Amino acid sequence: MIEAFGTLPDGQTIHRMRLEGGGMQARILTLGAIVQDLRRDGVAHPLVLGAPELGPYLGPMQYFGATVGRFANRIADGRFDLGGRTYQLSQNDNGHCLHGGAQGSARRVWRVSAQTPSSVELALHMADGEMGFPGALDVALTISLSDGALDFDIRAQGDRDTLCSFSHHGYFALDDSGSLAQHRLRIAADAYLPVDDTLIPTGNVAPVASGFDLRAPRLLRDVVLDHNFCLSPQREALRPVAWLQSDISGLRMQLETTEPGLQVYTAAHLPETGAVGHGGQPLGRHAGIALEPQVWPDAPNRAGFPSALLHAGEVYHHRSRYVFSGPEHG
Repeated sequence: MIEAFGTLPDGQTIHRMRLEGGGMQARILTLGAIVQDLRRDGVAHPLVLGAPELGPYLGPMQYFGATVGRFANRIADGRFDLGGRTYQLSQNDNGHCLHGGAQGSARRVWRVSAQTPSSVELALHMADGEMGFPGALDVALTISLSDGALDFDIRAQGDRDTLCSFSHHGYFALDDSGSLAQHRLRIAADAYLPVDDTLIPTGNVAPVASGFDLRAPRLLRDVVLDHNFCLSPQREALRPVAWLQSDISGLRMQLETTEPGLQVYTAAHLPETGAVGHGGQPLGRHAGIALEPQVWPDAPNRAGFPSALLHAGEVYHHRSRYVFSGPEHG
């Protein structure tokens, strides 16, 4: 089912698609391919932070639930070199390029190319030179529900060598307390990236034992994270990499991905949005956690990081699955 959800200032209508399958229900917007709502059978509260109307997504909630790119996370000073040329990108975050720039994929209206009761296919064309990136890029995203999972399958192809790294930027909450305090997180990573005051990696790859060791489940009550965990040196086959659970609800979520990095943001610095979430759900600090599979941040400027280079004519393929389970479902 597809319905009108709101209107942009330029008059474009934003639509919402309703998906149902595998014991799950989701609501997807054409703006930013946003997962506006996510529910599980038998659970009274939403599993993601979201707003019931369009307005907040045009301001303080611009990345909530969106697919971000064409380069997820940050590129230092909004610059990188490719093919003997320096490219200057949109600088929308402390002088850096964040999530593809001021008009990255989270701010774009995607086209619905196909829909079934449990899935939707969305398409986006990003022009050559858009936000400073070289090459036209055509992106195809399938969001689907099956077997308790929210599944993202992202493919992209360009006509010139370019950068490509997309990610889902949802904020997950497995109970209705309005806080991550009773959530536990485990990540299958031995290393992470320290960052400077503007969240750009220093270039060091540090053992998690020196800072954020989540190889065993850790309560998030006092954990402040906005860091990339180093899962692998390159894209791999789909595999489980992170596990989240709530001690209050007993709900669990397993993240499976093909990507070499996982940005974890516990929303400790998230400003109060002023927006009302589903059922009055709090949308302030530490209310949800973003688990964003992607290439490592600032990879284009770091020779030792996994490559985000997509050669002309090659196909970028990223898949991530958020798999939910709980006590009433076994």
